[in-house]
Amino acid sequence: MALRHFLQFSDFSTEEHEWIFRRAAAIKRKFKNYEKYHPLADRTLAMIFEKASTRTRVSFEAGMYQMGGSVVHLTTGDSQLGRAEPIEDSAKVISRMVDLVMIRTYGQDKIERFAEHSRVPVINGLTNEFHPCQILADIFTYIEQRGSIRGRVVAWVGDGNNMANTWLQAAELLGFTVHVSTPTGYEVDQDIAGIRSSESYKVFKDPMEACRGADLVTTDVWTSMGFEAENEERRKAFADWCVDAEMMRVAKPDALFMHCLPAHRGEEVEAEVIDGPQSVVWDEAENRMHVQKALMEFLLLGKVAE
Repeated sequence: MALRHFLQFSDFSTEEHEWIFRRAAAIKRKFKNYEKYHPLADRTLAMIFEKASTRTRVSFEAGMYQMGGSVVHLTTGDSQLGRAEPIEDSAKVISRMVDLVMIRTYGQDKIERFAEHSRVPVINGLTNEFHPCQILADIFTYIEQRGSIRGRVVAWVGDGNNMANTWLQAAELLGFTVHVSTPTGYEVDQDIAGIRSSESYKVFKDPMEACRGADLVTTDVWTSMGFEAENEERRKAFADWCVDAEMMRVAKPDALFMHCLPAHRGEEVEAEVIDGPQSVVWDEAENRMHVQKALMEFLLLGKVAE
């Protein structure tokens, strides 16, 4: 197999994403039926964390063990990555000892430099610019709950951050539309998002209008990791971008609510929404593990026989 990486959503074609979703469904069925499935026996995943995590670590680590593989957990505090060794040298060494690398870091440039010098597939567990594994999980969750996302409307309410960038890439590839509403000064940058045109998204100043007629309403914390110094300024700027029951009422009657978690009830979302009947955040969180198992299988084994 040719070496492939998953550094942003657009690294895979539409057909490859559809394959991942089908495999995630099959692998999840095996998991729910207590069927042993160890296609990655004797394979090792290195997980490198410059940014702390709960869901990313548990989902990748549990998923790799469930697939029969093993895991090496590294942070920048207990490896040479946090000292003077160049990223390129770390990549050359680590990739000679493991079969797959997942990195959760700050700048996208770091993960790209690592991948450029890696002999094994590299997965983006999160950067400031993109969060492709989370959007894989979100779309898979939508498919489970409502069927194909093609032709649907996703309302993004909040910061024009890594999640928003990745939703725009996904919309362009998978044929749906994103309604984006952000406060002034926190807009999505099409160039950073890396999309070719604005045909797959619409911008709304009023978050209520962004949610009107939406099939899915989703958001994220107002202050992402690494931007804590802006917290108070952001709280003021985002005050009108809290997803509440009124926003969900103007969406379609069967609209879903998603949040990548952790959530701050009373800030970016009201408790009655995230804990209400339209919320699928717990299925969404679990599905990180299942889509990532399908992703690791694809990167290491290609398209296995279904």
